[in-house]
Amino acid sequence: MDKNDTTTYSVQLYIYDLSRGMARNLSPIMLGKQLDGIWHSAIVVYGEEFYFGGVGISSCSPGGTMLGSPDTVVELGNTEVTEEIFMDYLSSLGENTYRGDKYRLFEHNCNTFTNEVAQFLTGRKIPSYITDLPSEVLSTPFGQILRPILDSIHIAPPGGNIINGRHS
Repeated sequence: MDKNDTTTYSVQLYIYDLSRGMARNLSPIMLGKQLDGIWHSAIVVYGEEFYFGGVGISSCSPGGTMLGSPDTVVELGNTEVTEEIFMDYLSSLGENTYRGDKYRLFEHNCNTFTNEVAQFLTGRKIPSYITDLPSEVLSTPFGQILRPILDSIHIAPPGGNIINGRHS
């Protein structure tokens, strides 16, 4: 196949601040360090937004969750992975690795998912300020105190369609 005949698809990272700016204002007081946000991220490709939360992998039209429009959009590049292959890949992830019951706020969350999917599609990781956020919070005394409470939180922005939410 001639390289010029290959179809490519744009891949974007949608970044949302779940704190709506409060982390920037309150983190120095509460944690003793500046956090610019509490990040939720999603991958946008093939005209859909894909994310992971407490119900598993979900999708919606871009910006279609109750979070609305993203705070930041990062162009991750292009992929030659077809939508059919991608959906098979997501289905496989949703059966085991990214089932809703596997969600853990600090260790296995939406940002873990988008980082893995970004690498599958483009070979690029998402920005480290997003993936490093849990360790930043947990490195503080207040983060350690809050951990038991925060570990019980399962974030699943409403408004999407569950791709594979089976529990076994």
